[in-house]
Amino acid sequence: MKIFSFTLPLAVGGLAAWLTMGSMSQYAALVQPPLAPPAWIFPIAWTILYALMGWASLRVRQSGSPEHKNALALYYTQLAVNFVWPLLFFRVGLYGTAFWWLILLLALVLVTARAFYRIDKQAGWLLVPYLAWLIYAAYLNAGVWFLNK
Repeated sequence: MKIFSFTLPLAVGGLAAWLTMGSMSQYAALVQPPLAPPAWIFPIAWTILYALMGWASLRVRQSGSPEHKNALALYYTQLAVNFVWPLLFFRVGLYGTAFWWLILLLALVLVTARAFYRIDKQAGWLLVPYLAWLIYAAYLNAGVWFLNK
């Protein structure tokens, strides 16, 4: 279970990265909002976030709580929604659609973090950096959307 907990989010992220490979040069060519990071930051940040997600899901899975299955269902749902966002943004270039999809993801992660927190406080806190990054990503997504119409 430990291996599954960590490899699942990393595999989801890795597959999304593979499917959007080569799009970072297109991204770099876009007008960027202020505070946009260099492209090399993204894979580092996402790898850390996916590892934290895996750790949080493992804690919930091992908690023995009767609510762990519902919390993990939320987790898997947000992971699926997370997988689609880079395809919308990088692969298809639907910046407006990607922004609203990201808002959906942010809401799902917030609900997931709350569910995790009720089961295991540390698991809930492990998702806080992910929430913070998604807020930042929404800012970047909105900026790209408006600056590149």
